[in-house]
Amino acid sequence: MAEVKYGRGYVYSIQYHLVWCVKYRHKVLVDNIKVRLKELLHQIAEDNGFTIVEMECDLDHIHLLVDCTPQHSIPTMMKALKGVSARLLFKEFPELKRKLWGGHLWNPSYFVATVSEQTEAQIRAYIQKQKVG
Repeated sequence: MAEVKYGRGYVYSIQYHLVWCVKYRHKVLVDNIKVRLKELLHQIAEDNGFTIVEMECDLDHIHLLVDCTPQHSIPTMMKALKGVSARLLFKEFPELKRKLWGGHLWNPSYFVATVSEQTEAQIRAYIQKQKVG
C-alpha cells in the first residue's frame, strides 16, 4: 500500500502507472541497453524528486509505477523520463540511431493511469508479469 505523506498544509498519496513504447515498436530494449535504461530512469526520477516503485521493460515498451508529490505534473515527468533517457542512450549506444532511422527512440504518446489503494497490488503484479521469457 502506498504511504501517506505530508506536505505543508496537505496530505497526499499519489501514484501513476506509466507506459510508453519504442518508436515503430522496434525491439531494441535488450541486454546492456535494457540494464542502462533502468539505471537512467531511476536516476532521472531521483534528480526530479519522484520515485519509481516498480519498473519492467519488454523488448519494445516500458511500464513504470511512480510515486510523486502534488507538484509533479505528468507531462513534466514524462518529458524528463523520455527525453533524457533517449539522449543518453543514443550517446552511449550509437547503434540505436541506426536501427531507429528517424532519430527518435520513443513514440511521442504514452499511457497514464492513476493508482488507488485498491489497484496498487494489481498494477505491481501486472508490471512484474510483463517480463519476457
